[in-house]
Amino acid sequence: MSSIRELTCIGCPMGCALEVTIENGKVLGVKGNTCPRGKTYAEKECTNPTRIVTSSVKIQGGQIDAVCVKTENDIPKDKIFECVNELKNIIVKAPVKIGDIILENAAGTGVNVIATKCVKEK
Repeated sequence: MSSIRELTCIGCPMGCALEVTIENGKVLGVKGNTCPRGKTYAEKECTNPTRIVTSSVKIQGGQIDAVCVKTENDIPKDKIFECVNELKNIIVKAPVKIGDIILENAAGTGVNVIATKCVKEK
């Protein structure tokens, strides 16, 4: 038996209202997309949803107390909280440069968490 899932596409600024037909975990069809990115987004969101995680970690000896971080790539949606929990306990030492790896293999995903800001020493 098939089901219908309604989504708002985030693939481009249009924000199309998508209607996705799903049967046995497979996408049978996508309606409402005005560009190809909508179909791609709907298929991925319904079969393997992923997200980029953004957060911050404490920094020791820096000009500020925390540095912004993000995953280098998207990770499975069900690994987000595990990733954030791993970041809670991390304290890095200044200086930090954009792109520095703050956490390797976040939540066992194979994706690194990197700094998105430079922080100089005090």
